[in-house]
Amino acid sequence: MSSTRTRTRRAAAGALAAALGVSALAACAGSDGSPSSADGDGGSRSRTVTLVSHDSFNASPAVLEEFTKETGYTVKVLKSGDAGEALNKEILTKGSPQGDVFFGVDNTLLSRALDNGLFTQYEAKGLDRVEESARLDKDKNRVTPVDTGDICVNYDKKYFADKKLAPPRTFDDLIKPQYKNLLVTENAATSSPGLGFLLGTVARYGDNGWQDYWKKLKDNGVQVVDSWEQAYNDTFSGSAGGKKANADRPLVVSYASSPPVEVLYAEPRPEEAPTGVATGTCFRQTEFAGLLNGAKNEAGGKALLDFLIGEKFQADMPLNMFVNPVVKDIALPELFTKFGATVDTPGTVAPGTIAAHREQWIQSWSSLVVK
Repeated sequence: MSSTRTRTRRAAAGALAAALGVSALAACAGSDGSPSSADGDGGSRSRTVTLVSHDSFNASPAVLEEFTKETGYTVKVLKSGDAGEALNKEILTKGSPQGDVFFGVDNTLLSRALDNGLFTQYEAKGLDRVEESARLDKDKNRVTPVDTGDICVNYDKKYFADKKLAPPRTFDDLIKPQYKNLLVTENAATSSPGLGFLLGTVARYGDNGWQDYWKKLKDNGVQVVDSWEQAYNDTFSGSAGGKKANADRPLVVSYASSPPVEVLYAEPRPEEAPTGVATGTCFRQTEFAGLLNGAKNEAGGKALLDFLIGEKFQADMPLNMFVNPVVKDIALPELFTKFGATVDTPGTVAPGTIAAHREQWIQSWSSLVVK
């Protein structure tokens, strides 16, 4: 399965920054691999470590330069499309990977990566500071948790204020008559946020109830598009892109961290975010990184994994990728906390359950909603 656009964390919120005219960092400037002394692991002599990622990876240049100062390695970032597409490419090239570390596989697709044996076991330094709930492979440490985000319905505040209509708050609200023909979501077979939203309904209504819910949602006029970018920037009336496109859907599946992006990149910057979050519709997404089997620079890859859960990189993520740190006690920027939504009880589905049922759920959903 591939998706047209991630969200990773969240992911797609990082893609939102690009949609608003903010370019993502492709690579840290530096050598493409000048020889030096052997690194020890695998006999690699390269001083470049290659990070393969989905398109929404972003980091401050100064932070990646700090990694180079600390370790002597320069980071080269190789972006490979959305999360599903990037993962598929690594599966097709497993054993002879494009890089050393892969970042961006999330809990909805984690079993595919692990079942295909993409990663080498490595316990990153500082892993004991990572939230226990994010350590979904803690017995084997084939992947390292890096960030979390919440896939949630966002709403256009102006639309609901003008209509004098309270915005929806829960999954149950979305099937009420007053919200008919208002919601756009991504295809669960082609989009990470779309799959996350489907899993959120599975978490809420169970394996025996989610299909009946989607029948009601379809009857209530839900619109399905292929990608997050199409849903958020072309169809959702509350986004900067949607306003330019005269979009007509005031509800969209996006992220709890999407409102801060709308504030950060607006000119002039508004006092209040133009969009809000229906916190009763959220599904928790966790993104991971792993040392790729066959990596040419294992030592550099291990150093990079250590750095990804270090304080500098973790503190840098919220306003670059609009995701939450997994390391405890990392202070969040005021803009992120002021305008983003706090989700106290997001929906979750156990990784083993996702692995066992994901393809069946997607097929059932596609037959029910799309065909």
